[in-house]
Amino acid sequence: MNLSQQEWSEKLEKDDNAVILDVRTDAEVAEGYIPEAKQIDIQNPPKFMEAVEKLDASKNYYVYCRSGGRSAQACAIMKSKGIENCYNLLGGFSEWEGDKTS
Repeated sequence: MNLSQQEWSEKLEKDDNAVILDVRTDAEVAEGYIPEAKQIDIQNPPKFMEAVEKLDASKNYYVYCRSGGRSAQACAIMKSKGIENCYNLLGGFSEWEGDKTS
């Protein structure tokens, strides 16, 4: 499910079963990230798939990348692996106005 920056942040704030996933590269993460995000780089398909297989399907995943494209792809892959609650951040980290670590 695609959510606007505001929807994503409001839903995340109220969710005590949330996991934030950053699907960007190491170099992108080094430029800054959303606090408490767990990184799994979608541009490394074998490692990404291995990490997705290990995710707890009972959790709610809030997924972002730089602009929202790769995270949408990540959500589609996660859904195909049985993870129902996956929320894509439209606009990605480049438009994120919430807390961030740099």
